[in-house]
Amino acid sequence: MAQTNKLKIFNDPIYGFIGTPNEFIYNLIGHPYFQRLRRISQMGMSYLVYPGAHHTRFHHALGSMHLMRQAIEVLRYKKVAISSEEENALLCAILLHDIGHGPFSHALEEKIYLGNSHEKISLGFMKSLNDSLGGGMDMAIAIFEGNYRKPFMNELISSQLDMDRLDYLKRDSFYTGVTEGNINSERLITMLNVADGHLVVEEKGIYAVEKFLMARRFMYWQVYLHKTSLVAELLLIKVVERVKSLLKAGSDISCSEPLLYFLKQDGPVPLNEDLLKKFAFLDDVDVLSAIKRWQFHDDEVLSRLCKMLLNRKLLKIKIRNKPAKEGKVAEKQKWVAENYGVSDEESGYFVFSGKIDNKTYDLEHQNINILKKNSTIIDVAKASDHLALQAFSKTTTKYYLCYPKASVSELNLR
Repeated sequence: MAQTNKLKIFNDPIYGFIGTPNEFIYNLIGHPYFQRLRRISQMGMSYLVYPGAHHTRFHHALGSMHLMRQAIEVLRYKKVAISSEEENALLCAILLHDIGHGPFSHALEEKIYLGNSHEKISLGFMKSLNDSLGGGMDMAIAIFEGNYRKPFMNELISSQLDMDRLDYLKRDSFYTGVTEGNINSERLITMLNVADGHLVVEEKGIYAVEKFLMARRFMYWQVYLHKTSLVAELLLIKVVERVKSLLKAGSDISCSEPLLYFLKQDGPVPLNEDLLKKFAFLDDVDVLSAIKRWQFHDDEVLSRLCKMLLNRKLLKIKIRNKPAKEGKVAEKQKWVAENYGVSDEESGYFVFSGKIDNKTYDLEHQNINILKKNSTIIDVAKASDHLALQAFSKTTTKYYLCYPKASVSELNLR
């Protein structure tokens, strides 16, 4: 009887062929929990700005695993001890590091799975898979949690220069067509080393790190926090908030069972096997199909919000360095109430303000350390002669105001 070849390959547009190193990894990729990542978008609603940004968490997980294999090879070449068991654990951990993401990735994280971050759910899935596959992932779980005796292994998975970031910057740059975000991940990996048990970058790789940090800053402000992507995701949040409000008031809401279960939750949900099974059936398809259905709902607010998203007739968004004045917000909310036929309270679904912030480099947590030729270790911000790196360690905060385009004249915007 013919045997099935478990060592499959995936043709990735970024790295070429990505192989499955062993049968255990092959079985993880084939599991329904992991296959679900094919239906979770990597960049939320960014495809409304960048039409090519339809790649998924499945792509990203495989790419991260590919980079991890390269990093292991480089570190072994430099006499860093990594056993076969540790190699398999690292590959499992990086492959599953994002398995806990919900619909549209970060966009609905605080609205759908209350009290459980995607990292916490990822860990829950890892423990569940460990049980269902007969063990073999205890070390991977320890590494993922940061409890393993070799700190650099956790840093390869979760740090300011991990395989996760090295893949998503390069991948997101490729699929959006934003070349400024394209980093040389191979060069950075080649420069990795381990000193005192922690991950470091050799001194000659400092310019590659600078480029990486600059690319990351650019991608966050120009792509991930692009104003159109931002307002689309804020509208998506408003849709969920409205549905939750209607459900609480006893209104009839039609959608898939998994989505309805999470929409009905009004507080933190205990993370257990039952919740994981429900969550495993939830993906982008549930949300999109529900929005298509809700556009015909009797509720004017919900219907209008859904049509805005589906037809890309989004709210106008202004991003500035100072918060919007309360008077301006009230003025626009009054216009909405009068012209949309909604209450003053309901106008808040169409006119709202808030803030966004980002820090490109954190000087206080899991620093990117440079290993100098004299064997001393120094933080990249101090080792670099690039003045911008010091500024990158400061949190940048911006404020947004969203409102319907027809509610204000250009004169009022000045």
